Amino acid sequence: MAVFTDLSRDEILALLDQYRLGKLLALQGIPSGIENSNFFLTTDTGQYVLTVFERLDAGQLPFYLGLMRHLARRHLPVPEPFETTKGALFTYVRGKPAAIVLRLPGKAVKSPQAEHCALVGELLARMHLGGRDYEVFQPNLRGIGWWKDAAACLQPYLDDETFNELIEEVIYQDSVSRRADFEQLPGGPIHADLFRDNVLFDGSKIGGVIDFYFAGFGPWLFDLAITVNDWCVDLVTGEFDKPNAAALLQGYHAVRALEETEQVYWRAMLRAAALRFWISRLYDQYLPRPAAMLRPHDPSRFERMLKLRVHEPDLPWPHPVPRQA
Repeated sequence: MAVFTDLSRDEILALLDQYRLGKLLALQGIPSGIENSNFFLTTDTGQYVLTVFERLDAGQLPFYLGLMRHLARRHLPVPEPFETTKGALFTYVRGKPAAIVLRLPGKAVKSPQAEHCALVGELLARMHLGGRDYEVFQPNLRGIGWWKDAAACLQPYLDDETFNELIEEVIYQDSVSRRADFEQLPGGPIHADLFRDNVLFDGSKIGGVIDFYFAGFGPWLFDLAITVNDWCVDLVTGEFDKPNAAALLQGYHAVRALEETEQVYWRAMLRAAALRFWISRLYDQYLPRPAAMLRPHDPSRFERMLKLRVHEPDLPWPHPVPRQA
Protein backbone atom coordinates (compact mmCIF):
# COMPACT_ATOMS: atom_id res chain seq x y z
CA MET A 1 0.00 0.00 0.00
CA ALA A 2 1.16 3.54 -0.73
CA VAL A 3 -0.12 6.93 -1.92
CA PHE A 4 0.55 7.74 -5.57
CA THR A 5 -2.71 9.66 -6.09
CA ASP A 6 -3.10 12.23 -3.30
CA LEU A 7 -6.84 12.93 -3.30
CA SER A 8 -8.43 16.18 -2.18
CA ARG A 9 -11.32 16.35 0.28
CA ASP A 10 -13.70 17.38 -2.52
CA GLU A 11 -12.69 14.32 -4.55
CA ILE A 12 -13.31 12.05 -1.55
CA LEU A 13 -16.72 13.61 -0.93
CA ALA A 14 -17.70 13.15 -4.58
CA LEU A 15 -16.61 9.53 -4.42
CA LEU A 16 -18.54 8.89 -1.21
CA ASP A 17 -21.68 10.26 -2.85
CA GLN A 18 -21.66 7.08 -4.93
CA TYR A 19 -21.95 4.88 -1.82
CA ARG A 20 -24.28 4.51 1.14
CA LEU A 21 -21.50 4.76 3.72
CA GLY A 22 -22.42 7.97 5.52
CA LYS A 23 -20.67 11.27 6.16
CA LEU A 24 -16.89 11.66 5.91
CA LEU A 25 -15.16 12.17 9.27
CA ALA A 26 -11.49 11.46 8.54
CA LEU A 27 -9.10 10.32 5.82
CA GLN A 28 -5.52 9.10 6.30
CA GLY A 29 -3.06 7.89 3.67
CA ILE A 30 -1.43 4.49 4.25
CA PRO A 31 2.33 4.61 3.55
CA SER A 32 3.18 0.89 3.44
CA GLY A 33 3.31 -1.12 0.22
CA ILE A 34 4.23 -0.22 -3.32
CA GLU A 35 1.37 -0.81 -5.79
CA ASN A 36 -1.79 1.21 -5.14
CA SER A 37 -2.92 4.37 -3.33
CA ASN A 38 -4.58 3.41 -0.07
CA PHE A 39 -6.43 5.39 2.59
CA PHE A 40 -8.07 4.71 5.92
CA LEU A 41 -11.54 6.19 5.54
CA THR A 42 -13.76 6.97 8.53
CA THR A 43 -17.41 7.95 8.22
CA ASP A 44 -20.26 8.19 10.70
CA THR A 45 -21.17 4.57 9.83
CA GLY A 46 -17.80 2.92 10.34
CA GLN A 47 -14.18 2.48 9.25
CA TYR A 48 -13.18 1.53 5.73
CA VAL A 49 -10.23 1.24 3.37
CA LEU A 50 -10.26 3.12 0.06
CA THR A 51 -7.97 1.86 -2.69
CA VAL A 52 -7.16 3.74 -5.90
CA PHE A 53 -5.70 1.28 -8.40
CA GLU A 54 -2.61 2.64 -10.11
CA ARG A 55 -1.77 -0.26 -12.43
CA LEU A 56 -4.78 -2.55 -12.54
CA ASP A 57 -7.42 -1.65 -15.10
CA ALA A 58 -11.16 -2.07 -15.11
CA GLY A 59 -10.88 -5.33 -17.03
CA GLN A 60 -8.73 -6.94 -14.32
CA LEU A 61 -10.52 -5.66 -11.22
CA PRO A 62 -13.59 -7.93 -11.31
CA PHE A 63 -11.31 -10.92 -10.67
CA TYR A 64 -9.76 -9.46 -7.51
CA LEU A 65 -12.86 -7.87 -6.06
CA GLY A 66 -14.99 -10.85 -6.96
CA LEU A 67 -12.53 -13.23 -5.29
CA MET A 68 -12.59 -11.16 -2.11
CA ARG A 69 -16.38 -11.23 -2.06
CA HIS A 70 -16.38 -14.96 -2.84
CA LEU A 71 -14.09 -15.76 0.10
CA ALA A 72 -15.79 -13.35 2.50
CA ARG A 73 -19.12 -15.02 1.82
CA ARG A 74 -17.54 -18.33 2.79
CA HIS A 75 -16.93 -16.91 6.25
CA LEU A 76 -13.23 -16.23 5.75
CA PRO A 77 -11.78 -13.02 7.28
CA VAL A 78 -11.45 -11.24 3.95
CA PRO A 79 -12.67 -7.65 3.32
CA GLU A 80 -15.78 -7.72 1.15
CA PRO A 81 -16.01 -4.81 -1.32
CA PHE A 82 -18.97 -2.46 -0.99
CA GLU A 83 -21.23 -1.88 -3.96
CA THR A 84 -21.95 1.59 -5.27
CA THR A 85 -25.52 2.85 -5.45
CA LYS A 86 -25.53 1.47 -9.00
CA GLY A 87 -24.49 -2.01 -7.85
CA ALA A 88 -20.86 -1.86 -9.05
CA LEU A 89 -17.91 -3.16 -7.04
CA PHE A 90 -15.74 -0.20 -8.05
CA THR A 91 -15.98 3.35 -9.34
CA TYR A 92 -13.53 5.94 -10.69
CA VAL A 93 -11.59 8.90 -9.36
CA ARG A 94 -9.27 10.97 -11.58
CA GLY A 95 -9.91 8.40 -14.29
CA LYS A 96 -8.57 5.56 -12.14
CA PRO A 97 -10.64 2.69 -10.72
CA ALA A 98 -11.26 2.79 -6.96
CA ALA A 99 -12.94 0.48 -4.46
CA ILE A 100 -13.98 0.65 -0.81
CA VAL A 101 -13.85 -2.30 1.59
CA LEU A 102 -14.54 -2.69 5.29
CA ARG A 103 -11.54 -2.06 7.52
CA LEU A 104 -11.00 -5.36 9.34
CA PRO A 105 -9.90 -5.54 12.99
CA GLY A 106 -6.41 -6.27 14.21
CA LYS A 107 -2.83 -5.38 13.37
CA ALA A 108 0.14 -7.04 11.76
CA VAL A 109 2.52 -9.12 13.87
CA LYS A 110 6.12 -8.12 13.20
CA SER A 111 7.75 -11.01 15.08
CA PRO A 112 5.43 -14.00 14.69
CA GLN A 113 5.59 -16.98 17.00
CA ALA A 114 4.68 -20.59 16.24
CA GLU A 115 1.08 -20.09 17.35
CA HIS A 116 0.66 -17.23 14.84
CA CYS A 117 2.17 -19.33 12.06
CA ALA A 118 -0.09 -22.29 12.78
CA LEU A 119 -3.16 -20.06 12.36
CA VAL A 120 -1.78 -18.55 9.14
CA GLY A 121 -1.15 -22.02 7.71
CA GLU A 122 -4.68 -23.15 8.56
CA LEU A 123 -6.21 -20.01 7.06
CA LEU A 124 -4.19 -20.24 3.86
CA ALA A 125 -5.42 -23.79 3.32
CA ARG A 126 -9.01 -22.69 4.00
CA MET A 127 -8.62 -19.89 1.46
CA HIS A 128 -7.32 -22.33 -1.14
CA LEU A 129 -10.20 -24.73 -0.58
CA GLY A 130 -12.70 -21.87 -0.40
CA GLY A 131 -11.61 -20.59 -3.81
CA ARG A 132 -11.94 -23.89 -5.65
CA ASP A 133 -15.37 -23.01 -7.04
CA TYR A 134 -14.50 -19.42 -7.96
CA GLU A 135 -15.29 -19.30 -11.67
CA VAL A 136 -13.53 -16.11 -12.83
CA PHE A 137 -10.08 -16.95 -14.19
CA GLN A 138 -7.02 -14.74 -14.27
CA PRO A 139 -3.39 -15.86 -14.55
CA ASN A 140 -0.81 -14.75 -12.03
CA LEU A 141 0.26 -11.43 -13.57
CA ARG A 142 3.55 -11.58 -11.64
CA GLY A 143 4.36 -15.07 -12.84
CA ILE A 144 7.04 -16.45 -15.15
CA GLY A 145 6.13 -14.23 -18.10
CA TRP A 146 6.55 -11.10 -16.02
CA TRP A 147 9.80 -12.42 -14.52
CA LYS A 148 11.27 -12.72 -18.02
CA ASP A 149 10.17 -9.23 -19.08
CA ALA A 150 11.25 -7.57 -15.83
CA ALA A 151 14.65 -9.29 -15.83
CA ALA A 152 15.35 -7.92 -19.31
CA CYS A 153 14.48 -4.40 -18.10
CA LEU A 154 16.81 -4.77 -15.13
CA GLN A 155 19.90 -5.81 -17.09
CA PRO A 156 21.28 -2.23 -17.54
CA TYR A 157 21.19 -1.66 -13.76
CA LEU A 158 22.86 -4.87 -12.56
CA ASP A 159 26.47 -6.02 -12.67
CA ASP A 160 27.15 -9.04 -14.86
CA GLU A 161 27.44 -11.50 -11.98
CA THR A 162 24.15 -10.47 -10.38
CA PHE A 163 22.29 -10.42 -13.69
CA ASN A 164 23.61 -13.86 -14.63
CA GLU A 165 22.45 -15.29 -11.29
CA LEU A 166 19.05 -13.74 -11.84
CA ILE A 167 18.58 -14.92 -15.40
CA GLU A 168 19.85 -18.45 -14.65
CA GLU A 169 17.13 -18.82 -12.01
CA VAL A 170 14.51 -17.47 -14.41
CA ILE A 171 15.58 -20.08 -16.99
CA TYR A 172 15.42 -22.82 -14.35
CA GLN A 173 11.95 -21.78 -13.22
CA ASP A 174 10.77 -21.61 -16.83
CA SER A 175 11.89 -25.21 -17.33
CA VAL A 176 10.09 -26.28 -14.14
CA SER A 177 6.85 -24.61 -15.21
CA ARG A 178 6.81 -26.62 -18.44
CA ARG A 179 7.00 -30.06 -16.82
CA ALA A 180 3.86 -32.16 -17.21
CA ASP A 181 3.66 -33.27 -13.58
CA PHE A 182 4.22 -29.70 -12.38
CA GLU A 183 1.26 -28.54 -14.46
CA GLN A 184 -0.88 -31.11 -12.61
CA LEU A 185 -0.11 -29.78 -9.13
CA PRO A 186 -3.21 -28.79 -7.14
CA GLY A 187 -4.05 -25.15 -7.68
CA GLY A 188 -6.60 -22.42 -8.11
CA PRO A 189 -6.85 -18.80 -6.96
CA ILE A 190 -3.85 -17.84 -4.81
CA HIS A 191 -3.21 -14.75 -2.69
CA ALA A 192 0.44 -14.62 -3.88
CA ASP A 193 1.49 -11.97 -1.33
CA LEU A 194 0.62 -13.34 2.12
CA PHE A 195 3.39 -11.54 3.99
CA ARG A 196 3.29 -10.61 7.68
CA ASP A 197 1.90 -7.16 6.95
CA ASN A 198 -1.06 -8.60 5.05
CA VAL A 199 -2.47 -10.59 7.98
CA LEU A 200 -4.15 -8.77 10.86
CA PHE A 201 -4.25 -10.44 14.28
CA ASP A 202 -7.08 -9.46 16.58
CA GLY A 203 -5.88 -10.83 19.90
CA SER A 204 -5.36 -14.59 19.57
CA LYS A 205 -7.25 -14.92 16.27
CA ILE A 206 -6.86 -13.66 12.74
CA GLY A 207 -9.03 -10.59 12.21
CA GLY A 208 -8.34 -10.15 8.51
CA VAL A 209 -6.33 -10.96 5.40
CA ILE A 210 -5.77 -7.97 3.13
CA ASP A 211 -4.19 -6.89 -0.18
CA PHE A 212 -5.45 -9.42 -2.73
CA TYR A 213 -4.26 -7.37 -5.68
CA PHE A 214 -1.47 -9.76 -6.68
CA ALA A 215 -3.85 -12.73 -6.69
CA GLY A 216 -4.24 -15.03 -9.66
CA PHE A 217 -4.51 -18.67 -10.56
CA GLY A 218 -1.48 -20.80 -9.78
CA PRO A 219 -0.17 -23.79 -7.84
CA TRP A 220 -1.23 -23.69 -4.20
CA LEU A 221 2.30 -24.87 -3.36
CA PHE A 222 3.73 -21.62 -4.73
CA ASP A 223 1.40 -19.62 -2.49
CA LEU A 224 2.49 -21.73 0.48
CA ALA A 225 6.16 -21.12 -0.39
CA ILE A 226 5.64 -17.35 -0.52
CA THR A 227 4.02 -17.47 2.90
CA VAL A 228 6.68 -19.69 4.49
CA ASN A 229 9.47 -17.53 3.03
CA ASP A 230 8.16 -14.55 4.99
CA TRP A 231 6.53 -15.89 8.16
CA CYS A 232 9.05 -18.59 8.93
CA VAL A 233 12.45 -16.98 8.36
CA ASP A 234 14.98 -14.65 9.88
CA LEU A 235 14.35 -11.51 7.83
CA VAL A 236 18.04 -10.60 7.77
CA THR A 237 19.64 -13.93 6.86
CA GLY A 238 16.72 -15.65 5.15
CA GLU A 239 17.32 -18.81 7.18
CA PHE A 240 14.33 -20.82 8.35
CA ASP A 241 12.89 -20.42 11.81
CA LYS A 242 12.26 -24.15 12.22
CA PRO A 243 9.53 -23.99 14.92
CA ASN A 244 7.61 -21.40 12.90
CA ALA A 245 8.00 -23.38 9.68
CA ALA A 246 6.86 -26.60 11.33
CA ALA A 247 3.82 -24.88 12.84
CA LEU A 248 2.73 -23.19 9.60
CA LEU A 249 3.19 -26.27 7.44
CA GLN A 250 1.48 -28.54 9.93
CA GLY A 251 -1.41 -26.09 10.25
CA TYR A 252 -1.82 -26.02 6.47
CA HIS A 253 -1.45 -29.80 6.07
CA ALA A 254 -4.10 -30.47 8.71
CA VAL A 255 -6.67 -28.60 6.59
CA ARG A 256 -5.47 -29.58 3.10
CA ALA A 257 -3.17 -32.59 3.01
CA LEU A 258 -0.11 -31.92 0.88
CA GLU A 259 0.64 -34.50 -1.82
CA GLU A 260 3.83 -36.45 -2.55
CA THR A 261 4.28 -34.67 -5.88
CA GLU A 262 4.10 -31.34 -4.09
CA GLN A 263 7.01 -32.37 -1.89
CA VAL A 264 9.03 -33.10 -5.05
CA TYR A 265 8.59 -29.46 -6.14
CA TRP A 266 8.90 -27.86 -2.71
CA ARG A 267 12.48 -26.62 -3.18
CA ALA A 268 11.67 -25.29 -6.64
CA MET A 269 8.69 -23.35 -5.31
CA LEU A 270 10.65 -21.91 -2.39
CA ARG A 271 13.21 -20.75 -4.95
CA ALA A 272 10.46 -19.37 -7.19
CA ALA A 273 8.94 -17.44 -4.28
CA ALA A 274 12.31 -15.86 -3.45
CA LEU A 275 12.96 -15.06 -7.12
CA ARG A 276 9.57 -13.40 -7.62
CA PHE A 277 10.16 -10.86 -4.86
CA TRP A 278 13.84 -10.35 -5.64
CA ILE A 279 12.84 -9.31 -9.17
CA SER A 280 9.92 -7.12 -8.11
CA ARG A 281 11.96 -5.29 -5.47
CA LEU A 282 14.84 -4.74 -7.87
CA TYR A 283 12.32 -3.37 -10.35
CA ASP A 284 10.85 -0.98 -7.79
CA GLN A 285 14.34 0.13 -6.76
CA TYR A 286 15.66 0.90 -10.24
CA LEU A 287 12.42 1.76 -12.07
CA PRO A 288 10.32 3.45 -9.37
CA ARG A 289 7.13 5.44 -9.78
CA PRO A 290 6.66 8.81 -8.06
CA ALA A 291 4.52 8.64 -4.92
CA ALA A 292 3.41 11.04 -2.23
CA MET A 293 4.19 8.37 0.38
CA LEU A 294 6.37 5.34 -0.32
CA ARG A 295 8.66 3.08 1.66
CA PRO A 296 10.88 1.08 -0.71
CA HIS A 297 11.81 -2.48 0.25
CA ASP A 298 15.31 -3.95 0.21
CA PRO A 299 15.73 -6.48 -2.63
CA SER A 300 18.90 -8.04 -1.17
CA ARG A 301 16.84 -9.95 1.40
CA PHE A 302 15.41 -12.15 -1.34
CA GLU A 303 18.72 -12.45 -3.17
CA ARG A 304 20.23 -13.97 -0.01
CA MET A 305 17.18 -16.18 0.46
CA LEU A 306 17.32 -17.52 -3.08
CA LYS A 307 20.96 -18.51 -2.70
CA LEU A 308 20.08 -20.38 0.49
CA ARG A 309 17.11 -22.19 -1.03
CA VAL A 310 19.14 -23.58 -3.93
CA HIS A 311 21.35 -25.79 -1.74
CA GLU A 312 19.75 -25.67 1.71
CA PRO A 313 19.54 -29.15 3.30
CA ASP A 314 16.59 -30.48 5.29
CA LEU A 315 13.81 -28.28 3.96
CA PRO A 316 10.85 -28.10 6.36
CA TRP A 317 7.90 -30.32 5.46
CA PRO A 318 4.89 -31.41 7.53
CA HIS A 319 4.63 -34.76 9.22
CA PRO A 320 1.78 -36.98 8.04
CA VAL A 321 -1.53 -36.23 9.71
CA PRO A 322 -2.95 -39.38 11.35
CA ARG A 323 -6.18 -40.61 9.76
CA GLN A 324 -9.30 -40.29 11.85
CA ALA A 325 -10.81 -43.62 12.95
